[in-house]
Amino acid sequence: MARGTLRIYLGSAPGVGKTYAMLSEAHRRVERGTDCVVAFVEHHERPRTEVMLHGLEVIPRRQLEYRGTAFTEMDLDAVLARRPAVALVDELPHTNIPGSRNAKRWQDIEELLQAGIDVVSTANIQHLESLGDVVESITGVRQKETVPDEVVRRADQIELVDMSPQALRRRMAHGNIYQPDKVDAALSKYFRPGNLTALRELALLWTADRVDEYLTEYRAEHRVKKIWGSRERIVVGLTGGAEGSTLLRRAARLAEKGAGGEVLAVYISRSDGLSSGSPKELAVQRTLVEDLGGTFHHVVGDDIPAALLDFARGVNATQIVLGVSRRKTWQYVFGPGVGATVARESGPDLDAHLVTHDAVGTGRGLPVARSFRLGRARRLGGWLIGVAGPVLLTYLLSTWAPGVGLANDMLLYLSLTVAAAILGGAWPALVSAGVGSLLLNWYFTPPIGKLTINDPKNIVALVIFVGVAVAVASVVDLAARRTHQAARLRAESEILSFLAGSVLRGETSLEALLERVRETFAMESVALLERASDVEPWTCAGRVGTALPLDRPEDADVDMPVGDHMALALSGRVLPAEDRRVLAAFAAQAAVVLDRQRLQGEAKEARALAEGNRIRTALLAAVSHDLRTPLAGIKAAVSSLRSDDVEWSEEDEAELLEGIEDGADRLEHLVGNLLDMSRLQTGTVSPLIREIDLDEVVPMALGGVPEDSVDLDIPENLPMVTVDKGLLERAVANIVENAVKYSPEGARVLVSASAIGDHVELRVVDRGPGVPDTAKDRIFEPFQRYGDAPRGAGVGLGLAVARGFTESMNGTLTAEDTPGGGLTMALTLWAARSE
Repeated sequence: MARGTLRIYLGSAPGVGKTYAMLSEAHRRVERGTDCVVAFVEHHERPRTEVMLHGLEVIPRRQLEYRGTAFTEMDLDAVLARRPAVALVDELPHTNIPGSRNAKRWQDIEELLQAGIDVVSTANIQHLESLGDVVESITGVRQKETVPDEVVRRADQIELVDMSPQALRRRMAHGNIYQPDKVDAALSKYFRPGNLTALRELALLWTADRVDEYLTEYRAEHRVKKIWGSRERIVVGLTGGAEGSTLLRRAARLAEKGAGGEVLAVYISRSDGLSSGSPKELAVQRTLVEDLGGTFHHVVGDDIPAALLDFARGVNATQIVLGVSRRKTWQYVFGPGVGATVARESGPDLDAHLVTHDAVGTGRGLPVARSFRLGRARRLGGWLIGVAGPVLLTYLLSTWAPGVGLANDMLLYLSLTVAAAILGGAWPALVSAGVGSLLLNWYFTPPIGKLTINDPKNIVALVIFVGVAVAVASVVDLAARRTHQAARLRAESEILSFLAGSVLRGETSLEALLERVRETFAMESVALLERASDVEPWTCAGRVGTALPLDRPEDADVDMPVGDHMALALSGRVLPAEDRRVLAAFAAQAAVVLDRQRLQGEAKEARALAEGNRIRTALLAAVSHDLRTPLAGIKAAVSSLRSDDVEWSEEDEAELLEGIEDGADRLEHLVGNLLDMSRLQTGTVSPLIREIDLDEVVPMALGGVPEDSVDLDIPENLPMVTVDKGLLERAVANIVENAVKYSPEGARVLVSASAIGDHVELRVVDRGPGVPDTAKDRIFEPFQRYGDAPRGAGVGLGLAVARGFTESMNGTLTAEDTPGGGLTMALTLWAARSE
């Protein structure tokens, strides 16, 4: 069965019309004959949205009861049974009522997609999990309901529903979003122009990133090499010199001129030693580009201009920023330089910027080394000098200087041989020596015009000439080989230095390491494969890149074994043998990182098990004493009442029954706290967040303490709070009971509330012995009782349960000193806001 498709209308802010847009699309699909139903749509009593439901088939909702209140949710089973072609499911980040099949609505949608049903849904940008902190810093409101970014990113289509802040505020003022009594508060708080502008920018940037992912996938699938300037990407070429900081800042200013501009710094390490970057400067520049919001990349390439252009086109860059060459004027004889070459070959779709700096014309700090791996142009030049050079020299000597002497003629021919060796290597030099010796014999050694030699001295001279030419060619070739090896080792050491530095900086994730391997060796994809034994199939432990996933190392272009049952597989091109040494280091590091991640996971599980064992041990201790005490009292009272030996008066019976009731109440309280602590430890607490008044909850929480032991001060104009009523009642009850328990006889506990900014603070003040600062955090741990609390006073779970319930509602519970002596518990909750 084919998986259904998911389309999401992403709103930049509440009220921009995403639900209206979804219903409009539903009407268009119905008009085209598509089987489309409304699985769940919340119109929030907005007339225009409610009208859009007319003419659409609506599947009845499912009724659920939670804490004595009836709620409605999407009936997932009814939708699956109806099996439409398209289902409309509003509010993707919604949290389902406890008792539903799934905790979140996006999980319900996933079941519909698996059943082959297309889904159209809605969400706001502030509900994305990764943006929670940013949205809170902008609006001051922490979103309770969020959806993982990956759920939205996996959508087949995302359509941004946007509106200018001024237009949205007008809609609000006209009553098209909220009820009239909430409009003024909303306009002055959440819907301020600055908030809406910031949210709109977040939505546009997030959507742009998603569109960029689509574009990258499309270009990879269709092998598009031409640059598409859909977004400003600026590549900065670094050489490791001090001018790199200037280039990065210049590129950052260029990126700021275009919305969403991106800076990518790249350092290209050449195997021929022409790049002599300073590791210290590169480390400083790496930190600078990351501070500027860009990224740093390290690439190996023998031809720097070609590698730089390949990298720029690979990331779909639109501009390249390079520094003006540091070479002196005479050094341009050897070539136009990297900057000029890049500018000439960048083409019309890639702009090249040459930036001046203080180091222009100062020369390079290290001499330029020659490479054994010569380019095609240099090899052709060597052969041209080795073959055509002696012929041209013979013509010049014969025509313009026929009488310079045989010794001088030999030196001139020998200079051509040395030039051919330096430029083209050994073979052009040997050919130059052979051609030169024949021409010397024919044109300048008597008898002229013949290959015979009359004078034995001339024979010796020619033999010496050939020997010197061969020796020079061999020495130059050997020097080039040694230079190549040294440069190669230096390039490898630079790569390994970066690898070690990334580990020291904490870049130890497997994906980051594999991405560095892909960039270093210019591959399409890199994967770490493993298997349990020689007969088991390979599985992928981590993968980066755009190529199709690999099932076996044998299917890759390059595979590097790591032990017996692990291999690093690369796709894109075949690597030379000398590159495999560095690749082996990367592979070994990848195996170490994978083992470290797994060990961290096992350590986390071990810590959880140790904590569970500690709690179970404490629980056994509590059961062995604290639970047995009320049981013993109940059993003694019951045994006394059943005894036939004693005739009890009515007062005695009443006293025994009261003891039984008190013991049962204590047992109920202890067992309730144990169950609550168990729920907190297993993570099964699911708050049902609603807006309520504190004066609806706090008085009910005081039922377990004597009436004359608490003073209550809850102002009538206090804002509502967003909490779970049941959890808040239990938390307050535990805090107040703890305060009453430790207060001196006759002292009253004060429970007061006040509004502080976006929060409401509930303070429980007692005049007991207090708690020192060193123990203020420890009293909130399970099974902890401070000081000389008597046995039977509880198992030490009340405050732990109270803090756990408070934090599950995104609140805080802290302990403070009471002025004049005692302890104050400060419970901070989020005030309700109109959105």
